[in-house]
Amino acid sequence: MSLSQRISPAARLLLPSFVVILIVVAVPLLFSLYTSFTSYRLTRPDSILDVIGFKNYLRLFASTEFWIALGRTIAFLTVVLNLEMLLGLGIALLVHQITLGQRAIRTIVMFPMMFSPMLVGFQFKFMFNDNIGIVNHILQHGFGVTQAIPWLVDGKLAFFSLAVAEIWNSTSIFAILLLAGLMAMPQDPLEAARVDGCTSWQAFRHVTLPFLMPFVYIAMTIRSLDVGRAFDIVKIMTDGGPAGRTELIWTLAARAGYEDARMGYANAMSYIAVLLSIAFTLYFFRKLNAARQFLNEADA
Repeated sequence: MSLSQRISPAARLLLPSFVVILIVVAVPLLFSLYTSFTSYRLTRPDSILDVIGFKNYLRLFASTEFWIALGRTIAFLTVVLNLEMLLGLGIALLVHQITLGQRAIRTIVMFPMMFSPMLVGFQFKFMFNDNIGIVNHILQHGFGVTQAIPWLVDGKLAFFSLAVAEIWNSTSIFAILLLAGLMAMPQDPLEAARVDGCTSWQAFRHVTLPFLMPFVYIAMTIRSLDVGRAFDIVKIMTDGGPAGRTELIWTLAARAGYEDARMGYANAMSYIAVLLSIAFTLYFFRKLNAARQFLNEADA
């Protein structure tokens, strides 16, 4: 019996997909992993054969610039995720209370996530511009601010501006997922809580919120992967400036790889960022499983 006859029809149907995935995903991943152990430079193609072991990783661990960028990435991720969750929860609760035109409102809520992050970056770059930006225009003509605020020049304000752009772009993900959770929630526990004399806050705290927690952690998992690899908005709005004060790990890796041509070093940095994303994902999966177990025990 030939090899083609041994392969089942279902496997033969899936084979082209596996080949495409292998070429598009697996091969570049393995290539980048290999180059992270070399001194590969874009300006010296022959250096791809110069295997140096873990030297790139050791240089990273000894680099103050890398640790600052890594800490800033974690801080950015923490701030953005928590604010998106709170705002998304508030939007979901408000939309859930609406009975007339809710479908249209749900569509409007989804609009920000449909925009490309690069387009959002350009949009907020001009909005926060200290000379022609609409934010300073409103503050000066509506609130009596006398001097233009350097949103993208001051380090702390630039970090805040990036967070605002990222939150505006992706809060709708939390809102839609949490709204789906509210719509799927059974009404019997809420009615029982009202009969027992619980206030609205107590019913939300002890009934609604525990039911929504699995949806919260699903959204957290999805967004942690997105925010952990934040690049587009940061590149467009500040390019890591001023003086590297908004440099995140992916913008630092891009700078090392494409501006300094140290691709092996940049790939090593990228794999550490991937491990960071995996760590956050595993953390949120553990929280998700704990929330599901809590609901199962409550139902029992």
